[in-house]
This record gives sequence, structure tokens and C-alpha cells, in this order.
Amino acid sequence: MRSIRRQLLVWLLALVLLGVGIAGWLIYRQALAEANELFDYQLEQIAAALPSEPFSQVLGSRDNGDEGIVLQIWNRNGVLMYYSRPSAPLAPRAELGFSTEHTERGEWRVYGAIVGDNVVQLAQPVSVRNRLAANVALRTLWPLIVLLPLMGMAVWVIVGRGLKPLRRVTSALDARHPEALDPLPDQRLPLEVQPLVRALNGLLHRLATALDIQKAFVADAAHELRTPLAAVQIQAQLVGRAKDDATRGEALADLQAGVTRATRLAEQLLALARSEPDGLAVSKTIDLRALLQECVVAYAPLAANRGVDLGIETSDAATVTGDADALRVMFNNLVDNATKYTPHGGRVDVSLRDEGGRPVVRIADSGPGIEPADRDRVFDRFYRAGAGANRARTDVAGSGLGLAIVRRIATQHHATVTLDESPAGGLQVNVRF
Repeated sequence: MRSIRRQLLVWLLALVLLGVGIAGWLIYRQALAEANELFDYQLEQIAAALPSEPFSQVLGSRDNGDEGIVLQIWNRNGVLMYYSRPSAPLAPRAELGFSTEHTERGEWRVYGAIVGDNVVQLAQPVSVRNRLAANVALRTLWPLIVLLPLMGMAVWVIVGRGLKPLRRVTSALDARHPEALDPLPDQRLPLEVQPLVRALNGLLHRLATALDIQKAFVADAAHELRTPLAAVQIQAQLVGRAKDDATRGEALADLQAGVTRATRLAEQLLALARSEPDGLAVSKTIDLRALLQECVVAYAPLAANRGVDLGIETSDAATVTGDADALRVMFNNLVDNATKYTPHGGRVDVSLRDEGGRPVVRIADSGPGIEPADRDRVFDRFYRAGAGANRARTDVAGSGLGLAIVRRIATQHHATVTLDESPAGGLQVNVRF
């Protein structure tokens, strides 16, 4: 498991080490430049301090060690008069001024000058200067290197204190009851933590709303299922009490009708439950004309049995993106409602038009229609328009869920559903994608 605290510690220490390394390199370069100036000046002063008289004989040589200064002196005739370290691999001839020689034993800084009648050459290993600069840089950075563990502990403690609000939020969530969905307090929280708490509060609000809707749905569904199930129970008792075939046949017919109503209600409840999520299980391009024709053809026998003329009036080519099964449920509900409430001899006209690049499906019937005052409420769950002179015609008892399912599926597909009066005087349902 990845730890923010550990990651911050590692990255901060890595940046500190990188900074120390860069600072050490810069200090080393600066110290090396100053050492070069100092030692070059030293070579010049040593050369100036040598005697200017000519040598009459070669002086004895001596070895000053690896880190010492090598001295060579020639007379005006080019004869080597003095060599302090014959083992030093330097050039046999002097070059006036400063230069750097590369030898098998490393680099040498060489200074040549004319002193009186003599030519003097002074040389020093470059390693001496490098070692001095490295020691200066190390002494400068050593306190920082020693303080690194203390800095790591300080970073660990400070980051831990900074993450303490997250631990408080976590503890508050862990201590909550599953049904406690009230928002978390967001006072006295750092600016970086407040967006997280606000997002959690938004999620808790949505969960509370979804649970309230679910509880209301379960309560309404239980209430609606209780009536048809009670009727089925009574009808089953009547079948058991029937004393002749005629009475038993009537009771069985009523029982079958009750089972059909209960089954229809259960199917509608299941369809509504499946349409609850905001997202779609499947999203692909759908041929809307073919899907609509499929639904009309499927309901044509039922409409003919009810004595209703069902057909497609206009069908333009149109496609939408969404779930074909959900759209099929939506159109089936609309066609079923239209044929169910249209009286014998009436008609239901289905049309699909492309209006400005947007498909519009219209299902118009010649039934009793719905009063304008009820057209918004009929989309609520389990609401049914009151039966009256204009609502008396119905073959199958409704559940009040059909249009709720229609609106939910339409919303998922970014479509709007409106109710108007049809040209035949009944109801016209408009689905605009």
C-alpha cells in the first residue's frame, strides 16, 4: 500500500540530497578556482625568490615527495643546472608562463620564467589542488550531511501533523452508523482537505436521496402488490369453495385475471427498478425506425384483438445512441397505453420524424385523453388519472408505473417526453431526442 507520508519523506529527502550534491559541486568548483589562483601565485613568488646569478655547476638534486613542488633550472646555453626531482616525468624544456602537462603520473601545473641568466621551471601536481578543494567542499557540507537524519525526522513529524485532518475525517467515517448520512463538518480543515470533504458530503447527500427514493419505492411497491395479492388469495379461496363447474370456472377466470394483473405489476416494478441508475448498461448506435417498427408489429395482434387500428403513419430514417432494450421497454409501454385506453373501433397512429436533425416519436390515439391538470402528475409512480366519463374505457387495470418508466428511460437517453391532445381528440405522446 502506498503511503503519502512515506512518499513525501522520500521525495523531500531526495530533493535535499540533490540540492546538497549540486551545492557541493559548486563549492568544489569555487574552491578549486581559488586554490588555483593561490598556488599559481605561490609558484610565481618562489620563482621570483630564486637567485639570478648564473650557476657554475649542477646543484645536487633532492626529492620533496609526491606533493612537493618540482624545480628545474637551465642556464642561457640550455644546460640543466638543477633538478629537484629527477624522477618527475616533466618536459626536458621549459615553457614560459603557466601551462598544464599531462603525464603518466597525472596532470601537473607548470610555471616557467626567466630569472636573470637562468630559465626556471616550477611544477606542482594538480591532484594537490583537487584534494584541497574537495576537503574545503566536504568541510562545508559536512554539517548538512550530519543533519539529514534530523531533517528526515522533522519532515516525518511535520507531514504527519499535516495529514492529521485526513485521519480525523477517516475516524469520523469509520465511527458512523450505516444509515447516518448527514454531512461531515468542514470547519477547521486545511484548504487541501476541504474539497475532499465537500465531495464526500455531496456523495452522502446523493446516497441519502437514493435511499429515500428506494425506501419510498419499496413502500409503494409493497402497498401496490398487497391489493392484487389479496385479491388473488380471495379468488383462490372462492375456487376452493365452488360447488359446481360453472361457479368454479368463473372463479378460475377471476383468479387468472388477478394473477395476470399481479404479474403485470411485478414486471412494471422490475422495469422501473432497472431504469433507476443514471447510466446505461449498454450504449451503442440504434436504428430508431427499425426498433419502432418492431414494437408496433409486436403489439399489432393485441391491438387487433382490442379492436384498435394500430399502424405507423410516418417513418423517417433516424439513429440514436443508447440501450436498445431500454428503448424497447419505453415504446412498448407507450403503445400498450395507447391501445389499452383507445375504445373499440379507435386508432393509434405512430410516427417518426426528423426535425432539424433530432428524431421525434409521436404516438397519438383516439381515446379519452388526459386532462391538462393531470399531464404532469401521471409521470409520478403509482399515480393514475381518476376514472370518469372520459376514463371509463380500459381492458387491463393499470399500475401507475408505465409513464414513470417512460420518463426515466427518456431521461437516460437525453430525451424529453410531453403530453398533448392528439388530432383525433385523444392523447398524443411526444418523445424528442
